[in-house]
Amino acid sequence: MELFTTPWWSALLAIILIDLVLAGDNAIVIALAARNLPSHLQKKAIVWGTVGAIVVRSAMTVGVVWLLKIPGLMLVGGLGLLWIAYKLLADQGNKEHDGPVAHTFWGAMKTIVVADALMGVDNVLGVAGAAHGSFDLVVIGLLVSIPIVVFGSTLVLKLVERFPIIINLGSAVLAFTAAKMIVSEPLLDPIYGGPGTMPSAETLHLAAQWATYALAVAGVLGAGWWATRRSRSARNADLIPH
Repeated sequence: MELFTTPWWSALLAIILIDLVLAGDNAIVIALAARNLPSHLQKKAIVWGTVGAIVVRSAMTVGVVWLLKIPGLMLVGGLGLLWIAYKLLADQGNKEHDGPVAHTFWGAMKTIVVADALMGVDNVLGVAGAAHGSFDLVVIGLLVSIPIVVFGSTLVLKLVERFPIIINLGSAVLAFTAAKMIVSEPLLDPIYGGPGTMPSAETLHLAAQWATYALAVAGVLGAGWWATRRSRSARNADLIPH
């Protein structure tokens, strides 16, 4: 694809739109992972977490053709993202982040990079598809995603501090993203439908998809609420004189 032609600009616009849509999830997970850090480390975690995520995503983009051949990739990524969504919600109720600052910072970094690597599958595949094999467009797409994620993470973090309910909403968004990854797994086409699906089975496939979305969101929110409740009950019991 030649530079600065109409198809090139059209592909670039598509890549920017993909980054805007998918970077929202990345911004949420970075903000939630950094929320327990001291204020002077929050910005540092956002910047370095984003850098780590971009490095991982760049490596994934280079190997996107190989990634497409891996059976079960979207399923494994979706299940892993469900766990991340649960942990971000459940961590509200425990004090494991009251330890040394270095442990807290690197714990947040680990969560950010792992979650972004899992969610980056959608972004990598979308950008690579829109670029139609044009490496310069892939690079531009990666560069565009950096300020989007950094700005979005900072904004979400400020909102989380004022409105804690956003933590629940963020975990729900991540759970829904995980469900979309699972539903899009080609190995599960007999359940969720795919290319060549019989028209008569479309209703059943659609019902299975929405059932998965609902189960993922409800399961993460329910499990997170239960874990938070148990953790708070245990702390309160420890405070009662024996």
